[in-house]
Amino acid sequence: MRAPLTLKGSQRLRDELDQLKSVKRPEIINAIAEARAHGDLKENAEYHAAREQQSFVEGRIKQLESELSHAEVIDVTQLNAGSRVVFGATVTLADVETDEEKRYQIVGDLEADIKLSMIAISSPLARALIGKNEGDSVVIDAPAGQREYEIVSVAYAG
Repeated sequence: MRAPLTLKGSQRLRDELDQLKSVKRPEIINAIAEARAHGDLKENAEYHAAREQQSFVEGRIKQLESELSHAEVIDVTQLNAGSRVVFGATVTLADVETDEEKRYQIVGDLEADIKLSMIAISSPLARALIGKNEGDSVVIDAPAGQREYEIVSVAYAG
């Protein structure tokens, strides 16, 4: 099965890949060449640090290329699921006890970032929300115990 990825997430990963290939990779190659010029490589910390950074960047480039080539990119704005929660939905939840509202977008595992309120489709919260509708209640097992939320709204915007 191909991993789902939003159009926006796909673009963000492609931008990171371009940055690594066109900026980071040449910078590291220059740093290695400069460190080599300092002589003895056995005790050359700059050389070893640059090689380690090169290994990390090359690994990330391979990972991004592989993930992007195997991803199924979904344009969230073209989804027509109405008030039903599916991949790509931005869901506003209200805590039944406190009335506090939270908003999350359900995205692919590759683009999930809780700081940006983007939760992975494989997360317990997303799994509890998928298939539900606006107005439904869901019970989530949180670290502090079970929490009940009402789905206030479901939107599909890019």
